[in-house]
Amino acid sequence: MAFHPKVFRIALASIMVAGSAAIAQQTISGAGATFPAPFYQAAFSDLAGKGVKVNYQSVGSGAGVRQFVAGTVDFGATDEPIKSAEAAKISRGVVQIPIVGGTIAVAYNKADCLALKLSQKQLVDIFLGKITSWEELKCGKGPLKVAHRSDGSGTTFAFTNSLSAFSPEWKSKVGEGKSVNWPVGVGGKGNEGVAGILSNTPGSIGYLNQAFVKRPLKAAALQNRAGKFVMPGLKGGSAALNAIKLNANLAGEDPNPPGLDSYPISTLTWILAYQKGNGAKTDELRKAMNHLLGPAQTKADDLGYVPLQGSILSKARAAVLKIGN
Repeated sequence: MAFHPKVFRIALASIMVAGSAAIAQQTISGAGATFPAPFYQAAFSDLAGKGVKVNYQSVGSGAGVRQFVAGTVDFGATDEPIKSAEAAKISRGVVQIPIVGGTIAVAYNKADCLALKLSQKQLVDIFLGKITSWEELKCGKGPLKVAHRSDGSGTTFAFTNSLSAFSPEWKSKVGEGKSVNWPVGVGGKGNEGVAGILSNTPGSIGYLNQAFVKRPLKAAALQNRAGKFVMPGLKGGSAALNAIKLNANLAGEDPNPPGLDSYPISTLTWILAYQKGNGAKTDELRKAMNHLLGPAQTKADDLGYVPLQGSILSKARAAVLKIGN
């Protein structure tokens, strides 16, 4: 049977349109930090309706950086800036973008302890195993049960970095890192895992992103560098993040920030993208990052995060332009 040229052209055009649609709908893959996972999941859900599909796996900062270095994902996510030794392994180049801020809460499950206030020394002593009962904190009775992360975690890095800033004893005995040898407590995987342990264990206390503090958990007020007791959240987090100075790679931290209103354990979280070799996914990656740094910022506070402002936000948006083919 002869194939009519017009029919052939129509069929060919249909195939090309279908192919273009398939390319446009290809999925971007990312993996890493659990700290910003609720923020990312909400933002990427909104973005799916605009034709950009992102599959984000909340596996922890350590695993996310490893997958990014190995090149098995389109982007990684971490609560600790990438180390120069890790970045040196990536021939495609690294674009490190601060995405959102957050406060690391000290959460507890104690119904008869309505408002816990912790000095920096008390917090350190809890995780050193020196304070073992609620009586010592003057907030109820019974043994104190400590929970911490079991996996490599940027949340752990930020938390232990602050404890090292609070206490020379902590710095010398335990130190800071994505994983440390905890003197006391039981471990849970991800912020989700720690939240699960705390929720199911009356009398427990641990650290997690403020977004994960939900009933029956409450957050403690922590003493800041100025001596004031501050709750985690937008006000304290914004005051703390405004004190952070970013370097040329947009990394920056202050584990015990100045200021009367600063919450003492506040951190940024970053996405790691490739500078080149993104091919057909370049535009989608840029759209995804611009969405996180644009419309998604307006919902950050409602989700328990601290939106970026000022120069940090401007530098982050400028970095997106470095994501290339």
